[in-house]
Amino acid sequence: MSLFFISAALLIAGYFTYGVFVDRLFKPDANRLTPAYAHTDGVDFVPMKWPNIFLIQLLNIAGLGPIFGALAGALWGPAAFIWIVFGCLLGGATHDYLSGMISLRNKGASSAEITGFYLGPTMKNLTRLFTLMLMVLVGAVFVTGPAKLLADLTPAYLDFNFWMIAIFIYYVLATLLPIDQLIGRIYPVFGLVLVIMAVGIVWGLVAGGYTLPALTLENIHPKGLPVWPLMFISIACGAISGFHATQSPMMARCIKNERQGRRIFYGSMVAEGLIALIWAAAGMAFYHGTPGLADAMKASGPGGVVHTISISLLGKVGGALAILGVIACPITTGDTAFRGARLMVADIFKADQKPLLKRLYLAAPLFIVGGILTQMNFDIIWRYFAWANQTLAVITLWACAVYLVRCKKLHWVASLPATFMTAVSITYLLQAPEGFRIPVSIAYPLGAAMSVAVLGVFLAIIFPKNHGLPVDITDTRKA
Repeated sequence: MSLFFISAALLIAGYFTYGVFVDRLFKPDANRLTPAYAHTDGVDFVPMKWPNIFLIQLLNIAGLGPIFGALAGALWGPAAFIWIVFGCLLGGATHDYLSGMISLRNKGASSAEITGFYLGPTMKNLTRLFTLMLMVLVGAVFVTGPAKLLADLTPAYLDFNFWMIAIFIYYVLATLLPIDQLIGRIYPVFGLVLVIMAVGIVWGLVAGGYTLPALTLENIHPKGLPVWPLMFISIACGAISGFHATQSPMMARCIKNERQGRRIFYGSMVAEGLIALIWAAAGMAFYHGTPGLADAMKASGPGGVVHTISISLLGKVGGALAILGVIACPITTGDTAFRGARLMVADIFKADQKPLLKRLYLAAPLFIVGGILTQMNFDIIWRYFAWANQTLAVITLWACAVYLVRCKKLHWVASLPATFMTAVSITYLLQAPEGFRIPVSIAYPLGAAMSVAVLGVFLAIIFPKNHGLPVDITDTRKA
């Protein structure tokens, strides 16, 4: 287990080193009026204490991705740890911090509006459509996953359909009620359960004397699936996730002081990376390597693997608490996925969200579509979500790079991970079964060439054109 603890230590150290570097580069202003005070409405713009905001942000972003995705990524062995650590610090946490802080500087604007300001109106409209699709997909995925786990824990009459309906009703309430009335009150409880789950699983692995496979550069996936780019798509939320940019504006509307941004945005992503490390380690160690994990995933799915690991390591009571922590993650992501979608639609139509009836008008179509999607095959939805998620991260990172260019700051902290993720996303689309199914001998060089071309366009065209342009939406200088 030493490899796990080294990886966890690197993640924590990165928060205090690279996280500080990115924060100083952005230069948060403690005296700047935040949207929570400038636009207080008692519904979405509500000043809150930073520890509560941190917990809400963590639970917003830590859905099934850092658990189910980490278990899927663990099939490639300890190489998954490398991607989780460095993908999180250089990509995901930087992506979350910059997108959150830029929203903070732009009246808490949603991710699509920010993308439009920095990448143009065409990209804004495409991102609006793409992001709304992603958030409704997340809401649908994160109904079915926890419903299955809850059905396994409860009497037979509380079946899968019962829990789906119950979770959906909760999503409606969480989407419509003021953020401090429901989400702000129950998330600390969910957060405590999540901490118990994480600590409990680690303790169970150590106490049980479990070991991890040796770190190797060889591909040890049982089916021989290529590391590039499949592992980087499978482990999304534990390393980098475009969905997080849709959640950050909600918290940007509640922050009291810009100096709290690193703790909330960068810190919550590092915490999610730790969760991903825990479940990747648990999958490899508990099943004594990737072949055993692959057999278990095939037999009972990731939900069954989570259930077996939790009960086996911690007993019935401890295991139930651990499973509740796993259940809390997707539920507290699905609810804010729908809430974020409502806020995005409100931004598009400049709709006042203080009246409850107006919130209901905007949210109802989203829930109808989400309800229809819950009837689809979970695996199909998840595959499209994974690619869409990483593609949105690409778009967000390029928008962040343009922001840094306009501020005349070091853009490489965003443009380099943007280039890398562009290669991941394009290569996956070229070779994936749900994509163009091009052989890897063509997909690999073509994906690399296209990502380098995008970087070239950024440096040769976008970079020079953005000098002298307004830094943020509220800037009144020349456009």
